[in-house]
Amino acid sequence: MADAVIDLNADLGEGFGRWTLTDDEALLSVVTSANVACGFHAGDPSTMRRVCALAAERGVRIGAQVSYRDLAGFGRRAMDVPPDELADEIAYQIGALQVFARAAGSRVSYVKPHGALYNRVVADGEQAEAVVAGILRSGAVSDGPLPVLGLPGSRLLTVAEGVGLPVVTEAFADRAYTWAGTLVPRREPDAVIHDPGKVITRAVGIARDGSVEAVGGEPIAVQARSLCVHGDTPGAAQLAWRIRGALASAGVRVEAFT
Repeated sequence: MADAVIDLNADLGEGFGRWTLTDDEALLSVVTSANVACGFHAGDPSTMRRVCALAAERGVRIGAQVSYRDLAGFGRRAMDVPPDELADEIAYQIGALQVFARAAGSRVSYVKPHGALYNRVVADGEQAEAVVAGILRSGAVSDGPLPVLGLPGSRLLTVAEGVGLPVVTEAFADRAYTWAGTLVPRREPDAVIHDPGKVITRAVGIARDGSVEAVGGEPIAVQARSLCVHGDTPGAAQLAWRIRGALASAGVRVEAFT
């Protein structure tokens, strides 16, 4: 792929009170976009403020990582939330993060669902419409259409595009893919890839060639403008640096999509 370019995003601010999961400061020296937890699956006001300040200082784009209201389950439990209520909760989370982003001299630049919500809106049109309604309801688009980051071919991106929101496709080097291009559910064996060498190889393949090996060994097409590095993975910052170095060696430019 000629003139390949990709964004590196990571889930950050995933702590609460005295509990900390992600190495925010280290990851913000590597990634170009920060998916900041907005308090529903992780995060609290002080954590959100600190991450926004660090991101703004380092020129990293700030994204609202919205979730089902599920602190106990880290946003990874399936939930049935009425669409209008979900839209309100999405708007609430974006609005909360926007306060701290603006205080840091920056702004919320995009929205990405987290966990169970991310997986749900791949195929559930009603929940996808609720997420998009929440983005519009937040008022954050007053600065211009707010991009939506998600899985290629998902209902979420289709709905967002239908109302004029920019869409950005992403891929995961450390997650197993089905032949249909969807993520293997975390509850299944080998859904998460832990071998750093394999993760790095997959990252380069996604960015440079637009392909990744699916379960069973067959390559599938994965067109992505952003690559996610999971912040809750042990040694995430070191792995992110290795990925970025491998991308540079392969001739791939790393830069934000917004």
